[in-house]
Amino acid sequence: MIKGPDAAIRRVMHEIKRRKLQVLRVTELTPRMRRITVGGPELAGFLSLGSDDHIKLLFPRNAEEQAALETMVLGRDSEGPKPAMRDYTPRRIDLEAGELDIDFVIHGDGPASTWAERAEPGQSLYIAGPRGSLVVDDVFDSYVLIGDETALPAIGRRLEELPANRQVLAVIEIEDAAERQPLPERPGVQVIWVQRHEQALEEVVAGLTLPQGQLYAWVATEAALSRRLRRVLLDHFGLSEDYIKAAGYWRRDEDVPGEG
Repeated sequence: MIKGPDAAIRRVMHEIKRRKLQVLRVTELTPRMRRITVGGPELAGFLSLGSDDHIKLLFPRNAEEQAALETMVLGRDSEGPKPAMRDYTPRRIDLEAGELDIDFVIHGDGPASTWAERAEPGQSLYIAGPRGSLVVDDVFDSYVLIGDETALPAIGRRLEELPANRQVLAVIEIEDAAERQPLPERPGVQVIWVQRHEQALEEVVAGLTLPQGQLYAWVATEAALSRRLRRVLLDHFGLSEDYIKAAGYWRRDEDVPGEG
């Protein structure tokens, strides 16, 4: 537990439950970002307390993995076939309507991107989790949110969940101008879009003027870049490491980014 100014940043663990949901809607957000809305009776009781929570999406690739998916014990090491698994952010949860939004970067090959590119209403999707939530109590004066397309679901969700009087600076790296998507607009919220082929995200961050007051910083990009951005926040701006979360959402030496 990390002590905040007046409260805490704390991890809350959840019971891991596997759910079989159905695709309700498919929405094109940008040329490379697609929102899949899923739901169904098994969504009841779903809990996600943190805006950057992750759920496992389970993609059986053959009949053997499909059969194993029905009986596999989650959260334990076990032998036998397992479906492909990818981590994604619950973008929006509406239990009253029985809906869960998940945003996908469409990037070509990969079990999640391929499924999302072909998804249609009526199809099924298995999910599990989240395993836990990092709960950041709203005790900060301002927030800095830095990420790429894979971080957009978490950034968008946090912007929607923060009170209207908070100062927020969001810096988001995207492929091109067409990848800008609507985000909450209100006084005190500034969004800087960085096109990766025109500017270096690290240089843009180093040149920022940060909001005033007690600040919480959140970073999610390619793993090595997230580490460098964390050092910029620590060494260049002198932020407290207790109030920085920097996560690697993908690795350059693995698949192209698809996590959200």
